[in-house]
Amino acid sequence: MKLKAKIILLAIVPFLAAIASIETGVRQQATSLAQTQHATTQAAYMASKEIELKHYVELATTAIAPLYEASGQNARDDELLRTRALDVLQKMDFGPDGYFFVYDMHGRTLMHPREPDLVGRDLWSLRDSQGAPTIQQLLAAASHGGGYVRYEWHRPSTGKVTSKLGYVVPLQRWGWMIGTGIYLDDIDTTLAHIDQGAAANIDRTMKWIDTIALTGLAVIALCALVLNVTEYRSADAKLKRLAQQVVESQENERARLSRELHDGISQMMVSAKLLLESALARFERGAVREPAAEAALSTGLTRLADTLREVRRISHALRPSMLDDLGVAAALEQLTREMSDESGIEIGFTQIAHTHAPVLPDAVNTVLFRIAQEALSNIVRHAQASNAALSLEVSTEAVTLTVSDNGRGFDLAHAFAGPRAGIGLRNMRERLEALGGRLSLSSQTGHTIVTARVPLGAHAAQTPALQET
Repeated sequence: MKLKAKIILLAIVPFLAAIASIETGVRQQATSLAQTQHATTQAAYMASKEIELKHYVELATTAIAPLYEASGQNARDDELLRTRALDVLQKMDFGPDGYFFVYDMHGRTLMHPREPDLVGRDLWSLRDSQGAPTIQQLLAAASHGGGYVRYEWHRPSTGKVTSKLGYVVPLQRWGWMIGTGIYLDDIDTTLAHIDQGAAANIDRTMKWIDTIALTGLAVIALCALVLNVTEYRSADAKLKRLAQQVVESQENERARLSRELHDGISQMMVSAKLLLESALARFERGAVREPAAEAALSTGLTRLADTLREVRRISHALRPSMLDDLGVAAALEQLTREMSDESGIEIGFTQIAHTHAPVLPDAVNTVLFRIAQEALSNIVRHAQASNAALSLEVSTEAVTLTVSDNGRGFDLAHAFAGPRAGIGLRNMRERLEALGGRLSLSSQTGHTIVTARVPLGAHAAQTPALQET
């Protein structure tokens, strides 16, 4: 694994672990708080309802207190007072599901405003769905002076059996149990809404944490991307500098070899040629002629002259001295003339220099000459052209080299990336990019144009404009 990948993993893995730990801890704490809130709310709500029920029963007993206190003098009046008390209690209610009920201590229903068909029935053995004796539990609480009982009963407003909290008290003199209750499904619904709100808050908190985590990962990814791009650009810049240094070293080596061939070997061969010509002249002027020796010397001179021309051609191809002495225009004109003579293709050269055109730097001269050399070589080898043209235009802003021909053209789509793509065009582009220039290509059958444009900096020396040739 690469060091960069290890660094990214060392940044992401602890971050994700920390986020996961935080999310787990927050969820556990939030869940615990929600459960505590549920229990606290339930206890507080039940306590308030118990107080409310007790208050209702106190109101009911207070309402019938005069009747209850007046009883006990004679049986007939006592029965009348009980009937009036039941009428008073039947008329008292607090909502569709809030009412009072009365049973005797043996489980017989004396008054039930919401279920009148139960009046007079013995419900001592009534049991709920869990098997608990409902009326017996209520009577047991009343026999101990009053109390709260949870049981199941039909809710009048819905007709469904739901859990109910009842509060009952005894009326000892009459042998009654009076009570009321509230249905707990309302409390359960309220608590369910509270739990849903707590769960929604927990989910929102988790989403915020996830959003923070994703944002953090995006920041890490962005930093990694910036790091990659920065390193890539740095490596690309270093590679371009290295390539430029290689090209410069190649040009320097070519110039050195060209000078060695021109000033060293070429001069020695010229000296040897002069000596052989002098020897041949003596033979020809001598009194005694040696035809065989003269023929051998003549053949040697011919071959030496051919070798000398080849050495000069190689020297010129490596680095023409005219490029350093007279500039790129003269070197290009000589190049077009020589390649035209060698290939038989008619190649024209045109130079255009604007007013106050600068003197081209050596690096620009070298790049333009090599591009022209490569382009003309491609025309000679591949284009099957009958004529070509080379144009050099120098302005105050840029220098433009254009090479065109009437050959068969080539496929631009595969010029750089195809399996048959050569390195000539790629070398042209890389050489221009090193100077901030741009290579443009246009090719079709019968017309191909290669354009190289290099912007000129303000440091280029100004020189009088050259005339168009």
